[in-house]
Amino acid sequence: MTSPSAPTEKKSGGLSDIRKMFGGGQSSARQFGILGSLIVIIVLFQVLTYIYKGQGLTLSSTNLINVVNQYSYILILAIGMVMVIIMGHIDLSVGSVAAFTGIVVAKAMNEWSVPWPLAIVLGLVVGALIGAWQGFWVAYVGVPAFIVTLAGMLIFRGGNQWIGQSTTTPVPQEFTFIGAGYLPELPIPLPFNVLTMLLGVLGAGWIIWNELRVRAQQKRTGGDMAPAWVSVLKVVLLAGVILWAAWLFATGRPGTSFPISGIILVVLVIIYSFVTNNTVFGRHIYAVGGNRLAASLSGVKDRRVDFFVMMNMSVLAALAGMIFVARSTASGPQDGNGWELDAIAAVFIGGAAVSGGIGTVIGSIIGGLVMAFLNNGLQLLGVGADLVSIIKGLVLLIAVAVDVLSKRGGRASILGIWSARRAARAEAPVPPAVVPSAGTNETSQPADLTRQ
Repeated sequence: MTSPSAPTEKKSGGLSDIRKMFGGGQSSARQFGILGSLIVIIVLFQVLTYIYKGQGLTLSSTNLINVVNQYSYILILAIGMVMVIIMGHIDLSVGSVAAFTGIVVAKAMNEWSVPWPLAIVLGLVVGALIGAWQGFWVAYVGVPAFIVTLAGMLIFRGGNQWIGQSTTTPVPQEFTFIGAGYLPELPIPLPFNVLTMLLGVLGAGWIIWNELRVRAQQKRTGGDMAPAWVSVLKVVLLAGVILWAAWLFATGRPGTSFPISGIILVVLVIIYSFVTNNTVFGRHIYAVGGNRLAASLSGVKDRRVDFFVMMNMSVLAALAGMIFVARSTASGPQDGNGWELDAIAAVFIGGAAVSGGIGTVIGSIIGGLVMAFLNNGLQLLGVGADLVSIIKGLVLLIAVAVDVLSKRGGRASILGIWSARRAARAEAPVPPAVVPSAGTNETSQPADLTRQ
């Protein structure tokens, strides 16, 4: 009788091992390509700005801080939008909901003398009520989310202009901290922001701890462990990038550091990544998005999931609207225009499937950063807004086309060919062991060794 074999590290090397640096799973190939695209875009614009502007501007401290300040609210919207799209829905109202919430909060502080902390709570409550309204129509009446949120886009855009009388409403200076504030300086005579560097060290430490935890868990359960060099390279690369980025944020112009809006974004990414990956509610989102009928027959209350996903989207839209108003120091009638398109583009570029059931929070953030650095780099080079819009549209079209082609049988695509080859290798029958039959010189084989 043989004992179970201990988990061993693979020594094959090659692309399959490199992909383990970014995890396995259904969409890892797509996310691997997206991350590579982000790196290429950043390096490309760093080189181009050096050639045409005399210095690399993309990776300068000032520019990185501006990117976080300018796009944090879009990335927050992408967190909620990916859950909506995984469910097979779409939300066209997020820009209008953000604008409506922004004017309500601004009016509350400016005219009704509501303290800014209570105004933030008021904004979140307004977002939750709007989300409950739209979630009710989607989940319990059965109106398609596209129609419900299209109506919501018109209703709450009109509500913003009606309440604000199509004029701007300023907000108190204290409130602007959530959208234009930075981690404070400590009374320590060092040439960098201590809290920003501490945040970077904590991030690098988490990368190391998480990798050790995953390998220990794989060893206990007998799982397939990546080679040690893969883990070391993954930790060195990710921790190095985090520390380098923290240094750039910490050594910007005096009075700046890592933005508070970036802190809010990081906290939300951690929370929602945990919710979608490690909770029952998160598994229900993927189950309903993948096959609603099967999920319902399995006991998943799909209407309840629809309701809370739509409500959650509006809450995040309200938060994004307040951050934008805080950064702008006022709420205006044009706030939120086009935000829903940027959030949807970030999610699809980040690897979400058009048909639903596939997508991740991290992938959507990477997709949002692709759009952010693409837009930022073109602006640094002085490209006109018309050409920027055309390029962004082409990027979105190509990203979705890759997803569609990768699922279409019989058609050529990079991801489709790669996935087909991997599936063919995985399903290749294992040569049967030769076992002598009792009393004869012949051998017997198992009846069926083909993997289902």
